[in-house]
Amino acid sequence: MTDLQWETLSNQAVAAAGVVYFLALLAYAVQWAALRDVPVRRQAQVAVGAGGAADEVGAPSPDAIDDLSSERPEMFGRLGLLLTGIAALAHLVALVGRGAAADPNRVPWGNMYEFTLSGTFVVVALFLATTGRWRLSWLGPIVVGFTLCVMLADVLWLYEPVAPLTEALESYWLVIHVVAAVIATGAFTLGGITSALYLLKARSTKQTGYLARLPELAALDRISYRMHAFGFPVWTFGVLISGPIWAHQAWSSYWNWDPKEVWAFITWVVYAAYLHARATAGWRGRNAAILALVGVATLWFNFIGINFFSTSSQHSYANGAEAERSVVLRVAPAPVETP
Repeated sequence: MTDLQWETLSNQAVAAAGVVYFLALLAYAVQWAALRDVPVRRQAQVAVGAGGAADEVGAPSPDAIDDLSSERPEMFGRLGLLLTGIAALAHLVALVGRGAAADPNRVPWGNMYEFTLSGTFVVVALFLATTGRWRLSWLGPIVVGFTLCVMLADVLWLYEPVAPLTEALESYWLVIHVVAAVIATGAFTLGGITSALYLLKARSTKQTGYLARLPELAALDRISYRMHAFGFPVWTFGVLISGPIWAHQAWSSYWNWDPKEVWAFITWVVYAAYLHARATAGWRGRNAAILALVGVATLWFNFIGINFFSTSSQHSYANGAEAERSVVLRVAPAPVETP
């Protein structure tokens, strides 16, 4: 296949993934609409021990399971999960095609469009990987809706044609650094979504509807903590270890006070405070959820906001063609004056 054919395949796969994600969202909507007026009569306490009942950390109550096992909701719930998996496969094809379309072939992280495409894929992949073990099917409509909206914005406002990497990005540290950042971003995003649902459920007094059928508050709190506990060391490696090493290789300096670097460190500090507060001060519930949302806000501001409010960032993968030209100018040797 030619480079143009690979790029066309990637674009078609993005469109196909969007359509299937939308169908999955409809299936989830039908599932939860069928359960909207069925009250949840009681909630079971789920004890999570080391290697014990951890598989059921996100499980709904027995009554909720009985209701969910009715024919119509169960069918549409499984259909939604199946469609989510099919959409994720199309999403992966889009990423592979994007990298194969470049000459020479490269990883699909050359600009913000590609990074966003990768980040949303990781969010869905983490959801699919954990939904069986932790019974997170109730996260399906939120995850799919979030992914669909971000992909739509990505295609409409961030799309760029395939182009070779700049000299500063031609390094194996690009793979190491960005893989860590993307995985951590997916985990933090899922943790932030769970924290937001915790706060909404804590304020809700309804006995029916989506919020009433979420797991107990304690289970939501544990799920959020586990997502953040997984993402934090990955983010630490990506931001404080591989990032500075790559910066030194590309720009001869470990720290350049680049806006992306500064906000990535701010994000690290917020999540470090979140985990430290839970471990030492025993923060649980509402306070921990609020701090987690502050963290995800700094994460996504760094990811999107800096690209629109800053013109000095050296991170070409985030700022697109204009920033790529800026990086080329900065890494190019100074002209030699001749007498």
